[in-house]
Amino acid sequence: MIFVQFVILLAMILIGSRMKGIGLGVMGMIGLFIFVLFFKMTPADPPISVLLIILAIVTTAATLQAAGGLDYLVSIAERIIRKNPSQITFIAPFTTYFLCLFAGTAHIVYSLLPIIAEVSAKQRIRPERPLSVSVIASHLAITGSPMSAASASLVAILAYSSASIDIMKICIPAALCGIFVSILAVRKKGLELDKDPIFLEKMKDPEFASSMDPSHMENGTTQYKPAPGAKIAVAIFGFAILLIIFFGAFPAFVPHVGGGPSFSVNADGTINLTSLIIMITLSASAFIMLITKTSAVKVAKMSLFTSMATAVVSVLGVVWMSATFMLANEAVIEHTFKDIVTVYPWTFAIALFLMGALTFSQAATTRTIMPMGLALGITSPHLLAMFPAVNGDFLLPGYPTLVAAIDFDRTGSTKIGKFVVNHSFMIPGLVAIAVTIFVGFILSGILL
Repeated sequence: MIFVQFVILLAMILIGSRMKGIGLGVMGMIGLFIFVLFFKMTPADPPISVLLIILAIVTTAATLQAAGGLDYLVSIAERIIRKNPSQITFIAPFTTYFLCLFAGTAHIVYSLLPIIAEVSAKQRIRPERPLSVSVIASHLAITGSPMSAASASLVAILAYSSASIDIMKICIPAALCGIFVSILAVRKKGLELDKDPIFLEKMKDPEFASSMDPSHMENGTTQYKPAPGAKIAVAIFGFAILLIIFFGAFPAFVPHVGGGPSFSVNADGTINLTSLIIMITLSASAFIMLITKTSAVKVAKMSLFTSMATAVVSVLGVVWMSATFMLANEAVIEHTFKDIVTVYPWTFAIALFLMGALTFSQAATTRTIMPMGLALGITSPHLLAMFPAVNGDFLLPGYPTLVAAIDFDRTGSTKIGKFVVNHSFMIPGLVAIAVTIFVGFILSGILL
């Protein structure tokens, strides 16, 4: 019976992911309804904490966007990338990583992709190289940022005070190693532009050839003027990040309110970190609006804010369905896999990676699979080391950041292969994830 249920689970995820948008969430609800109606499963608790975290964090990021803070951050990144264009294959991925790490979202990379494509093409560096690694770097930043929904979800699951600090201690240096090795892996990938038949064919068009002239290199940063409150918004956003890190590093300073355990209060009477993250981020959003005079109506119209609705519906549907399936089959799953993951903990990373590829959501994957890891007896340090595996969303080239990178590369070097999976992001993605997890295991053994 469990196999039939598992097929239904996978079918709902696959259909939902092909529908895009909120498709994953609504199909998850159909799967949940089937489980309850026909298999008489008891519904698991819905992921309320994760949904509230997503709502709070994305609202704050949208407020930063409305105040001009994201544009200001992008202008800084653009200046760094354009400063040494000949080394763009090395500079662009690390610049992208730190920008997304600070912002807590990979979607800010859309602003950098056309810059990376333009600079590399005019330097006759195959754009596929910096573009592919930069996209992967933007995803890895999600599993190291204290302002990402995925990291906050893992903090809630692990439920110990220094979890957010441990995520940063393990995942950030491990990701930097993974990005560096992936850059080396693609440094000579593909033909040089001057020998690429697709590019040479395009160069026969005088207009295209003129646009590829290095002497016509644009410098967008010279014309950019930050919005009046942009720098203040970035400062407030940065302070919110530091405050979250502070409470994670020094739990003695976490407010003690007494009372019994509840949604917001731990058993010892302290406010839990999940609630603190929600309070801090939404307070930061309020301060940005008040101090920079950013309209609340404008925040609600930002692309990041509208994307939050999609994320909330998707996480609610697929996580609730998956949690119900695992609750009903917990004994079978534990009996089948516990011995394997006890001896070879790294094998759990495969489940994380594949679920990430199916759901296209790091937060949904974290909330769906990580509790199973705890149930199977995998230690917190090992779960932290494997956390970056949730970035399997590059496996199938349908994720928006991958599609955008392909579209922005006018040379045609960044592409999807004949067999779909042999696309430009496969090699840097697999290398980066594998190295990041490997280094994560080493660091977790040393630091935790």
